[in-house]
Formats: sequence, structure tokens, C-alpha cells
Amino acid sequence: MLQHLVRFRWEEVGPLEHRNFANATFELMSEIADTCEEWALKSQTAALVAEIVRREFLNLWQELLPSLVSLSSKGPVQAELVSMMMRWLPEDITVHNEDLEGDRRRLLFRGLTQSLPEIFPLLHFGAAMSEVGRQQLDIAKQHAAAVTTTLNAVNAYAEWAPLSDLSKYGIIHGCGFLLSSPDFQLHACEFFKLVSPRKRPVYDSASDFDSAMSSIIQILMNVSREFLVRSSPAGGAIDESDYEFVEYVCESMVSLGSSNLQCIVGDSTTFSLYLQQVLLRDAMSKPKLSVHSSGDGLTATNVDSTLAQVDEEKRKILSFLNDDICSTILDISFQRMLKKEKLMTETALSPGILELWSDDFEGKGDFGQYRSRLFELIKFIASNKPLVAGAKVSERIIMIIKSLLNSPMPSQDLAVMESMQMALENVVISIFDGSNEFAGGSSEVHLALCRIFEGLLRELLSLNWTEPALVEVLGHYLEAMGPFLKYFADAVASVINKLFELLNSLPFIVKDPSTRGARHARHARLQICTSFIRIAKAADKSILPHMKGIADKMACLQREGRLLRSEHNLLGEAFLVMASTAGIQQQQEYLSEPLGLVGLCSEKALKRSGTRKGNSNLQNSSTAISTPHPLASHLSWMLPPLLKLLRGIHSLWSPSVFQMLPGEIKAAMSMSDVEQSSLLGGGNPKLSKGALTFVDGSQFDMNKEGYIKPNEADIQNWLKGIRDSGYNVLGLSTTIGDPFFKCIDIDFVSLTLIENIQSMEFRHTRLLVHSILIPLIKSCPLDMWEVWLERLLHPLFIHCQQALSCSWSSLLHEGRAKVPDNHGILTGSDLKVEVMEEKLLRDLTREICSLLSTIASPGLNASLPSLEHAGHVGRVDTSSLKDLDAFASSSMVNFLLKHKSLAIPVLQISLEAFSWTDSEAVTKVCAFSAAVVLLAIFTNNVDLREYVSRDLFSAVIQGLALESNAVISADLVSLSRDIFIYLCNRDPGPRKILLSLPCISPNDLHAFEEALTKTASPKEQKQLMKSFLLLATGNNLKALAAQKCVNIITNVTDKHSIFH
Repeated sequence: MLQHLVRFRWEEVGPLEHRNFANATFELMSEIADTCEEWALKSQTAALVAEIVRREFLNLWQELLPSLVSLSSKGPVQAELVSMMMRWLPEDITVHNEDLEGDRRRLLFRGLTQSLPEIFPLLHFGAAMSEVGRQQLDIAKQHAAAVTTTLNAVNAYAEWAPLSDLSKYGIIHGCGFLLSSPDFQLHACEFFKLVSPRKRPVYDSASDFDSAMSSIIQILMNVSREFLVRSSPAGGAIDESDYEFVEYVCESMVSLGSSNLQCIVGDSTTFSLYLQQVLLRDAMSKPKLSVHSSGDGLTATNVDSTLAQVDEEKRKILSFLNDDICSTILDISFQRMLKKEKLMTETALSPGILELWSDDFEGKGDFGQYRSRLFELIKFIASNKPLVAGAKVSERIIMIIKSLLNSPMPSQDLAVMESMQMALENVVISIFDGSNEFAGGSSEVHLALCRIFEGLLRELLSLNWTEPALVEVLGHYLEAMGPFLKYFADAVASVINKLFELLNSLPFIVKDPSTRGARHARHARLQICTSFIRIAKAADKSILPHMKGIADKMACLQREGRLLRSEHNLLGEAFLVMASTAGIQQQQEYLSEPLGLVGLCSEKALKRSGTRKGNSNLQNSSTAISTPHPLASHLSWMLPPLLKLLRGIHSLWSPSVFQMLPGEIKAAMSMSDVEQSSLLGGGNPKLSKGALTFVDGSQFDMNKEGYIKPNEADIQNWLKGIRDSGYNVLGLSTTIGDPFFKCIDIDFVSLTLIENIQSMEFRHTRLLVHSILIPLIKSCPLDMWEVWLERLLHPLFIHCQQALSCSWSSLLHEGRAKVPDNHGILTGSDLKVEVMEEKLLRDLTREICSLLSTIASPGLNASLPSLEHAGHVGRVDTSSLKDLDAFASSSMVNFLLKHKSLAIPVLQISLEAFSWTDSEAVTKVCAFSAAVVLLAIFTNNVDLREYVSRDLFSAVIQGLALESNAVISADLVSLSRDIFIYLCNRDPGPRKILLSLPCISPNDLHAFEEALTKTASPKEQKQLMKSFLLLATGNNLKALAAQKCVNIITNVTDKHSIFH
């Protein structure tokens, strides 16, 4: 209660009362220090004194200081209490307190900084340290609580106090001393975690900062060295409790090196030891690394060309990472990419004393993240030292290959080879992917890299492996060389021939397909075919001269019956990838005839062949505009029969047709076991037996005479396959752009997709939106919006608004969603049905909201202004307001709002979505609503302004009442801030809505608006809006309350705390 009084009612009393209250409080703290009170009471009393000091800092601090010094010197209990007060004193700086104004925080920061010479002498470890020094451990333990509290106080200053002061007053030395104490080392190490990432200042004390940071690195390196000695075979056992401490030390050393490497590199010996301890812990038995450049002239040339591309800070750091250091880092990184459990036998490739990742020790779930960090390190070195990385990765792979060739059972020793494939891929991508402008490098570097990777490629091509596991790994290695082939086209032919050779080396037909060997062979064949796709994408135009040879070889294998359909499809995908980069002549040569296209591709091939990227190039490149898409000429014969087929399938679900269908087809229209299991999040489904019973009560006896189970399964698979594939082909066809929209009749498309939208199940509507409508909206030319969008979107939005509203109302009020997938869901346990229904509802909701988010995407709203154009925050010149038509040139949101038939259901969906307990959907609706708010701000449309100021503003606030929206609360607060600030003076709606909240008065609202005028910072305005909404609703906005860290000391909330 006293804290509350000081924080929020302090200004209501005069200076004399302030001084009397402060004296009384300090006396209370002194009394509590002399008694055996509970820790909580001590902490609250110390926090109260700290709050008073913050309020009266400049006037009270100098008077209070002698008393604090005297109290602290009485004994460990008193010192503990003073340290508690010092710990709370800077909390308004270290913890963002929404009740503290920016000016007050800045004044407090300035005052505390100026007073550090008086504060730090109070935060000492003298008594405990001196008793430890005299070996009086029992007495020292009496000071343990005081030392721990002092360390907590020190950590409150570590992030912001000048490092030179932390050093000058012995804080760094004291914390370093306590690192050797098992009782205090974790608290002390927390201090070093906080100070290690501190940035070097630009003012005159930078040299003091470097000196202090150098002392920190020496302390950490000494601790690290001691642990490494203890962890060696001759050093004895390591206690399990030591590992957490060492992890803290390692994190501190890495943070220090990341932010302040300049403090280490000045001393060559220190820098070498630092690299050994942080990066090369397992390489300490190796000869001492030289820190002087030993590279040849070629390396120097490479370094010069690389350093020119980085900023000054990175240039200084890279100059110390010479070839020897980088080579050793790569050597250790390559070996560490292998898990200990993967090594089946001890071989020449075993790392010896090198400690590998072990699931038993490190845990099974973290290796992927650990290895990704290694990849980042490998890519960094490869980008800046390509010759070193290329030579090192080639050398190790060749060594592994030679070891495998000498192994009696190479497939058992394959783990090391497999682990290096990703390393090779990362090195090759970093050097040859184009981001490093490889084509613009020196010819000497090109020649050297060419020799390195040609040598490695020769080794790979010379391998005559036929075992499936070995063939699969070799295929991966050839894939990894793809970016290299982009620049060195001479090697492409040999790689293609090798891939066909590997494919033919694997058995095409086996006696027993169910055996493990047959499965491995089949998988390896598919992997080789997939390698064609990846190489075609990576090698780009280098592969074009070989298109005819590949096509002829495919035809030959097909004629001889040595190519499975799945393998043919994969090779067809690879061919389409090549065609997408080929010229018009080659495209016409291979794709001009329907039979040629059908022979090459499947729907899956179209989906994975990169047509989406091709569409982007088509729209954005002037060269591509004049070159028709290779599939454009096929749309006129491909799509009409597909649309007719899909229309027929859609009609099966219409009530008039469904009631006349035979039982087999009705059964086939239900969800498959796999789909239901997916909705339930379960494992492998079990086949149902007996009669099928649907949610609507109808039954079909699977055991009756004339029913053949495989027929029902075949029909079910056919219906799903045609729908999925058909939707994908249509969606991919829209990405071609103009040819699609000009060759297909909108009436035909509308009938196919929308005619039976009322009868569609939620799962099918979601798929329709995801696979067709979203790609269509992204690709629809501006001059086609009027023709296409209203025809397709109006019935969709009308239906979805009604269906979603009904289903969500049922879920929220009755506990069960009502979805139209009645004959899609088989009956079972009520709980399972309810779970599936809710999952279907959420999936469709998110997809519709994703559609709205796509409509509001920047690419489709280029003419939409930003709030930066508004000039002064909160003010928009009313004379500059425009009609909605002014933004019609390239804003799809504007197009939608101009058409009331579209706008009404869409705006209703966006309002209701804020009340649906689905944060993912709300996230997407927020993007659409933000675009609507912008149009309301910058236009003079009265209806739109009223909708945003009243309906949308109210819906957003109601959305904050749902705890499920906690993750999106920042966006909701931002929306409410924009609406109020920019529209409250043009429409009475925002003020009326705020005044209608239960815990607010006109005076509170006036104070809130006055506070907003005092800052132009959007961030601070959002914070004010958040605090005001909590105040106005009595802390009942669960989305904000869930994000609010409640702290009795610093985060007390009161209706007068923000504005008075």
C-alpha cells in the first residue's frame, strides 16, 4: 500500500511531507535490518525506499548516502538490506515500466549514472572475500545471503552502467573472484553474461572500455582454461553441476567475441588462445596456430577482393582469421557434423579424441540446431575464404572416399560420407550461388577453384558403386556440385551420363518387392531421378545443350520398359525445369505438341518445376514479356476438359444429386482414414469394418452382397486425386498470367468453381481457396479484376460469411462446431467427431483470412499510402483527402470496397474474426484491416470512416478481451492507436466507444488525449493506448493481461497512474 502511495499519489502531498515520509521509511528499514524478519518483508521495504529515492532522487540521495554507508557497515544482514535497495533502485531503467514517462526515465538514468561513484562502493564483497582469504569459511558463509543479494544488485547495473566504472570500483574483479566459489559462481557468471555483449562507446572513454573488456576476457579465459584442464583425461572427474556454469562461461565468451573482438585481437597470444578455447576446444593438442598471414599471393588476392565487400568492422576481424585458423575451424566443424551414435565401427575416419555429439548426453532434440550453427560457420568461412574452404572440403571428402574403397563393408562406414555431403553443399553454394559475385572475381581465383572442384568431381565420377545406399549418397554428392556446374559447363555431360549410369546399375525388377533390399533399390532409383531435378535447377543454362540427349535417353528407357512411372514423372519435372530457362526455340521444339507435354509431365511435375518463379520473371522482366510461357499454348486444350470434370465432381455433393447416388459412391465421398487421422493428429489409421455410419445418420453396409471394398477405396482415391490434382493444375495455370485469363471463359470457370459452393464441405472449400483462388488473385492482371474477381469472390464470401458465422456461434455458445461435412465424417466417439469438426472450421477460417491477407498484400496495393505520408502524427490535412476512386489504379482492397456486393460480406467476416478464438486467423485479418484503416484515413468516404471508427474500433477492443489473441495483441493495439489518433477528430465514434467502457470517465479520456499530444513516438503512443485500455476495462482485456508481467514492486496499475 505504501508503494502504491509513493508511486501514484506522491504529487498530492507537499515537500515537508515528502521528507518526513522518507525519514520514517528509512527508520523502518533500519529497524527491520536489526530483526529477524522474513525475506519478503525486507525486500518490500527495500523496494519502498528505492521508490522514494527515485521520486526525490537529486534532493534526497546526498542526504541518504551517509546513512546507507553506516547501515551497510554494521553487518551482513544490514549490508544485504542495502544491496536490496540498490538492486531495486535502477529497475525502471532495466525493466520497461509502462507507468513511467519517457522524460522521467531519462532523468533517472542521468541521475543514477552521475551517482555511480557513490553507489558502487556500497556494492562490495569485502567481508566475504576477506574471510575466504583468511580461510575462515564458516564465518564467510554467514555473509552468503549478503553476497548473493549484492550480486543481484550488481546485475541490475551490468547492462547499462559504464564499463569503466564497473572496473574502477572493483565490481569486475569482485565478480571474477566469486567465479571460483561454487556457492556464488552462477550468480557471478550472470554478471559476465550481461556485460560481455556491451557495445564499445564512441566517446573519449573508449580506451577505458577496451581495458575493462580485456580484463573480463582474461577472467573468462582463466576459468575456461581451468575447466579444460580438469576435463582432460588426466584432470579428474567433472561434477554434473559444473556443466551449467561452463555453459554460462562459454556463452559469455562467445558474446564478448561477437561484440568486442577488437579487445582480443590486439594481443596475438590472447587471440590464439581465445580461438582455441571457444572454437577449437578439441584442437588444443595441435601445434600452436600462427597469427601471421602465411597465405600465398593467390590467397592475398582473394582476401583483398573479399574484404572489399564487407564493412570496416568485419574487415578488421577477417584480417585476423588467416588461412591456418580458418582451415582448423573447418576441420573441427566437418568432424562435428557426425553424431556419435552414427559411427557403427571404429575406422580410420573416427575422430579419435574429438568429442562428438551424443544423444545420451546432449539430448536428442537439439542436434539439428547445433548442426545448423556449424553450417553457418562453414558458409561464413567459404564466403570469405573460398580457396581455403574449397581445398579443405575436397581434401576431406577424397580422404573419406579412399577409406571407403579400402573398407571391407563400405555401406557400414557410410555415416561419415553422408555427414560431409551437407558440408560440401554449403561450401559450393556459398562460393558459386552468385551472391558473392563469383563471376566478377579474379581469373586466378577462378582457375584455382576450378582445379579444386574438378579434381573432386573426377573422384566422384570414378566411383563404381552399385549398392543402393552407396548410389544414393553418390547422387547427393553430384547434386551438391550443381552450382559449380553453372559456371563450369564442360563437366555437365559427364555428370548427366553418370546419373543415368547409376540409375541403370540399380535393379529395375526384383522377385520380391517387399524385401528390404528391394525397397532400398527403389528408393535409390527415385533419388537419382530427383537428382536430375536439383541439378537442372542449380546448373541453370549450362544444362541446356544436353536437353536433346536427356530426352532421347528418357525415350529409350521408356521404350525398353526400364523406367517406372514415378521415375518418368521425376525426369519429366527435370525436363520442365530445363525448359523454363531455355529459349523459345527449344521450348517449342519439345513442348509444342500436346503429346510431347503429356509424355513429359504430370500435375506433380508442373507443381515442382518452378512455374511460380517463372511467373514472377514473366511479370517483372521486360525480356520475359516478349517470350511466351512454354505451357501457354497448351492451356486452351488442357483446361476445358479439366473444368468439366471438376464441375461434375462438385455436383456430386449437391443435395439433388447426392440422394440419387448408389451406396458405393456415397461411401467413397466420405473422408479417408488418413484424412480423419490427420484431423485428429493421430498415427496410422485402422480400416473400418461393417457398416459405414455418417454423421447425418445414413448408413451403408459394406458387407452387403455386391459390395466390393476395393471399388469403394478406388473411387475414393480417384475423387480425391482428381480434385487435388485438378485444383493444383488450375492454380499453377493462373500463375502464367495473361494467357490464362484471356484463353479461358470466366463464365465457364465460375460455373465450375462456384456453382455448387453452397454444397461444398469445409475441407473442399479450403482447398479451393488455397490452391486456386489465392494464386488467381495474385496473378490476375489489373484490367481483368472487374471481370474475374467479382464473379468468383462474391458468392464465395457470401457463403463463407454465413457458414463461418453459424459454425463459430455454435462452437462458442454450444461447445461444438456445426460444419457441412456431414457425410464426410464417419460417426465414432462424440469427442473425435467434435475435434474433427473444430479442426475443419479452423482450417477454413484461416484460409479465408489468408485470402483477405493476400488481397491486402503490398504487391496488390501499390497505390495505397502509408501513415508516413500523413506528416504530423495524428493529423491529416482534410483538404488532401481523396475519393476512393483515386486509389483504384492498383489497390485490390480499394477495388473490393468499391463493390458493395463484395465489401459487405468481407467486412463482416473481418469484424467477426476478432471474436473467434483463433489467433492465426486474427493475425491475417489484422493485415487486411490495417489496409482498410489506411483508406479510411486518406479518403473522404463517410461510410468507410464510420465503419472503421465505430464497428472496427469496437471489434478490435473486443478482440483484446480474448486470451487467445495475446500473441497478436501488439497488432491489435497498433490498429486501435491508428484509428483513434487519426480519426477521433473526424468522427465521434472512437471517443464514444472508449467512454462506453466500464471503468473510464471523461476526465480520464481527456488526460489520455493530453498524454498522447506530449509524444510523437508511435511506440510510446501504443504503450499509452495499451495502458489506457487496461485501465478503461478494469484489467479485463485478457490478451493484454496475458502479456503483462505483474510485479508488485514496479508494475502496480491504477486508473490515475498514466495520465495524472
